[in-house]
Amino acid sequence: MPLLAEYAITPDVFDATSYSSAEVCGLQLREIGNVMSTEGLIRDLRAGEWRRLFVGDDRPWHRRGKELVRKLATQGRLVDFPPALTDAPVDDVAWCAEALATHGRSSLTGGVIATQRIKEAYRYETLVAPIDRLDGAAWWAHRRASVRLARNIAEYQRHLEPILRCANALAFVDPHLDPSRPGYREFADLLVGAGDRSPAPLIELHRVCYEGSGRRRQIPSVHVFEGAFRNALSQTIQTAGLRVEVFIWDDFHDRYLISNLIGVSLPNGFDTTNSSKDITTWTRIDPRDRDDIQREFDPASRRHTLRGQFSIP
Repeated sequence: MPLLAEYAITPDVFDATSYSSAEVCGLQLREIGNVMSTEGLIRDLRAGEWRRLFVGDDRPWHRRGKELVRKLATQGRLVDFPPALTDAPVDDVAWCAEALATHGRSSLTGGVIATQRIKEAYRYETLVAPIDRLDGAAWWAHRRASVRLARNIAEYQRHLEPILRCANALAFVDPHLDPSRPGYREFADLLVGAGDRSPAPLIELHRVCYEGSGRRRQIPSVHVFEGAFRNALSQTIQTAGLRVEVFIWDDFHDRYLISNLIGVSLPNGFDTTNSSKDITTWTRIDPRDRDDIQREFDPASRRHTLRGQFSIP
């Protein structure tokens, strides 16, 4: 299961009358809210019709439920998904059918969170789990804070796909990032996953000002880096409708992908190898640490010395 998973939720989960008491409803919503606001995406079914259900007071929506929907929307975690069935849902069972139909078009990496009443209507559907028994669903139990993967572009794309597709801000932090070098020549293919959408996300690339180490360390002109990045990335970036800001720093060591949705620590950065034996471990970063890393690479923070900056294209 990826570090950032995609789910669907039936509307009755937010209805206080679906539970034995409003207090129980609030507790259940708090539990899934903690997960969704740090490691989840929610399908906004039928191009936003799902979200609009909670604007009015047609049903006794729990206060915490309405707050959760607003919070997820603010965080950019509600992902528009076009209608999958011909007829618009008229009840919660039909909303579950809509969610399952979207899975047929593009697989949910999580599952469908529902109430026990809806689960009874889909008793043999393992993708549907009641909110009070999520631990019994394999797709919920398999959530994890780290993943082991091969160091090749296909694996990078598979695990980063939901982040690249949905994040509105992305910072690729790798001291040796150089798309003109063999190990990074597929980096452009990774950026493509963030393209072809409007508005385009803000993308930053961060690397150090030197090459090599010890006595072999050299500090090329910033124009040398600019030429290398432009030659390797310009055409791909323009075709994908993207714009990239590149920052050249005096020094740093760790490697990350930082976004508004999730932060990921990548010990080996974004370079790839041809060996099937090369395995790396990626780890999801606590949101507070993610925010601090983002501040670290803000020129205004002065934690590092900025040696150069340029935009592509």
